[in-house]
Amino acid sequence: MYENLPIFKKALEINIYIEETVRGFVRYHKYGIGAKMRLTARELLYAIPKVFYAEDKQKALLVLRDKSEELKMVIYLAKEFKALRDFRQFEILSRLARDLARQSQGWLGSQNS
Repeated sequence: MYENLPIFKKALEINIYIEETVRGFVRYHKYGIGAKMRLTARELLYAIPKVFYAEDKQKALLVLRDKSEELKMVIYLAKEFKALRDFRQFEILSRLARDLARQSQGWLGSQNS
C-alpha cells in the first residue's frame, strides 16, 4: 500500500513539521503564508494515493511533482517574509521539500522508462 512508500512517509513528516512550525508563527503570518504552507503540504500528501491508484499515473505524477515544487516556493517565501523563527527551521523544511521533489521526480522518471 501507499502508506509504506518512502515519499508518503516523507510527506507525512513534512506535514507534521509544518504544523509545529506554523503554530509558532505570529498571527499575521499564521493565517497568510502559514495557511498556504499547511494547505500545499496537505495537497501534496493527498496526491500520493491518487498516483498510487491512478490509471493515468503520468498525469497524476505531474500533479505531484508540481505540488512538491510549489511547496518549495512557499517555504522560500516564508523565509523571505521572516515568518520562520530561525534559519534552522528553513534548513529542515527546505531539506524535506527537496527530498519530496526528488522522490516525485524519480517516480515520474521511473514511469517514463
